[in-house]
Amino acid sequence: MMRAICIVLDSVGIGAMPDAAEYGDEGSATLPNLSNAAGGLELPTLERLGLGKIAPIKGVSGEIQAEGSHGKMRELSPGKDTTTGHWEMMGIKLEHAFPLFPDGFPKAWLTKFERAIGVETLGNYAASGTEIIAQLGDEHVKTRKPIVYTSADSVFQIAAHEEIIPLEELYKICKIAREMLVPPEMGVGRVIARPFIGTSGGYKRTAHRHDFSLLPSQDTLLDVLNKGGAVTYGIGKIYDIFAGKGVNKSVSTEGNVAGMNKTSEALDLVREGFIFTNLVDFDMLFGHRRDVLGYKKALEGFDQWLSGFLKKLDENDLLIITADHGCDPTFRGSDHTREYVPLLSFRKGFQGKDLGVRNGFWDVGASIAAHLKIPFDRGTSFVF
Repeated sequence: MMRAICIVLDSVGIGAMPDAAEYGDEGSATLPNLSNAAGGLELPTLERLGLGKIAPIKGVSGEIQAEGSHGKMRELSPGKDTTTGHWEMMGIKLEHAFPLFPDGFPKAWLTKFERAIGVETLGNYAASGTEIIAQLGDEHVKTRKPIVYTSADSVFQIAAHEEIIPLEELYKICKIAREMLVPPEMGVGRVIARPFIGTSGGYKRTAHRHDFSLLPSQDTLLDVLNKGGAVTYGIGKIYDIFAGKGVNKSVSTEGNVAGMNKTSEALDLVREGFIFTNLVDFDMLFGHRRDVLGYKKALEGFDQWLSGFLKKLDENDLLIITADHGCDPTFRGSDHTREYVPLLSFRKGFQGKDLGVRNGFWDVGASIAAHLKIPFDRGTSFVF
């Protein structure tokens, strides 16, 4: 019984791509810059798998005999967001980036949206989520008007206090937005519910975030596996990223620790098929907030968990660890960064090798398909 596990360390990039300057990201390098700023990283398990052989990372040796295969991947699709990265891993190369709205959403569209939800909105500009609730939270509480905003990514985010607009109502508002934000001009990658709690001067976002993704434009590896009778088990926000398409079992999580625990539990639930995990804290809590020490601690926590997880795998398991984009906590601003992503692959009893620079994230999907012996015509497999 063959099984593949892919763990996406959300935002853990490993160096600026050649076109990074086009995105304003020249010089970004999440892992290398973070390691220097933090005085080094203690990642012995990832070191064993070959992480230090991909790029110079302070505290992580590149001189060892790696137990895993190691390399990095170049994103073919335009963009630097979660949806684009995950979709490309599963076989979709976007020809055009999802639309961006750096100056806010068109007034005519916003008016239609407000009519549809029966209330006016606040905001409608690009902002940090924590900053905008600090700026507009009091007015929202007084008026019950939801706060809408965007970022450097293709997102329409709706923030609301859980005691003012209950979660189910917020999710309903997001679903209305998702139905109205359609391609080509308005097809944003994600509508995101951003609930928060607290009082004036101390508003805090909760873990009840929910992503409403655009439906994938074509079948992905998840659909191919599903149609072939294989289990596709999504952990974290995987189900949301693919709008449920091709994911036949899933579990949502609140944070990295829960995601790691659910991934361990999945080994007992999914004996064959594909387990797909996203660990979002690196991005959401530490990358965007430019929290170097928090990012370091989260990576080291993952590394400690990974040591025990590897012992649970057998010769029929393929483990892939990668990322979907960068979010350098040492870089200016608060947005994602256009970077290569690390690629680590491990199978017990198999010698690791240098995977080089892969031309497209979809080599992940091709390798999973090859391991599970499922025909798939996108990407190039790197499995043995």
